[in-house]
Amino acid sequence: MALDDVTRDELQGIIAQLKESLYNHQQWHGTLIRTLVCKLPGDKHDASDTAHMECRFGQWYYSKAPEKLRKHPGFIALGEEHERLHHMARLLLIAAGAGNPIAPLDYDNFANALERLRLEIFALERELENSLFNHDSLTGAITRYGILPTLREQQELVKRHAQLCYIAMMDLDNFKAVNDLHGHAAGDTVLAVSVRYLIKHLRPYDKVFRYGGEEFLLCMPYTELTSGHDRIRELNEGLAATEIDIGKEKPIRITASFGLALLDPDVPVEKSIDRADKALFAAKSAGRNCVQIWDPSM
Repeated sequence: MALDDVTRDELQGIIAQLKESLYNHQQWHGTLIRTLVCKLPGDKHDASDTAHMECRFGQWYYSKAPEKLRKHPGFIALGEEHERLHHMARLLLIAAGAGNPIAPLDYDNFANALERLRLEIFALERELENSLFNHDSLTGAITRYGILPTLREQQELVKRHAQLCYIAMMDLDNFKAVNDLHGHAAGDTVLAVSVRYLIKHLRPYDKVFRYGGEEFLLCMPYTELTSGHDRIRELNEGLAATEIDIGKEKPIRITASFGLALLDPDVPVEKSIDRADKALFAAKSAGRNCVQIWDPSM
């Protein structure tokens, strides 16, 4: 799962939960080791088959974590390591409760499971923090600093695998009039709603970047010209039909112009961006609210 459609508030909440889970498991680990070394009665919850669901982290993981996160590979791996850790702890507690010595292999498996859980938490937390700081706080689009690295990476994939990748420049039509007529708060709402619409209706591996102001760049790998044009045209039509609530008596609508160009493997990516920009200018010149494809005559 791409994290582009997870809101900033959700990201911050998840990161906080991960930090808390790491702290809680460090405390839990200390208590468990004390129980084993001092031969104290163990917590009955830790000896349960469902201990991984009953601890504080498990309650969040299985019941409260955002649905958008549940298919993320890092989230799935985290749950697997967490369940394994509690299974290993249960074996240690059962042996200790029966008065049997703890086998070194069982303890090593427990220690390894704890370390793997910590690594999974750190890895997912790092990815979420990168996503948080690399996305525009208003729209959720990736910041423009990610454009060139992403397109250069895609260009290398194009060269290696003979796949096609198309990019599109999008500009909201007459956006200044929205700010002038309704205020900048309304303009911010229009930007946020428009980009959320794009993200929702693109494929999970397509990307939306905020190029500047009301201008955005779309990257669509594994795309032929016909399918790319059809997808952009659908976005254009769907966006124009979207009613945007700006807190006034009536919602408003806004249109957008798009310029489509191939991410050419034989020229610098900046050249491909320039071509998409020229196609966007052609769309504006053609009356706005349309899609134009770059050709050498532009």
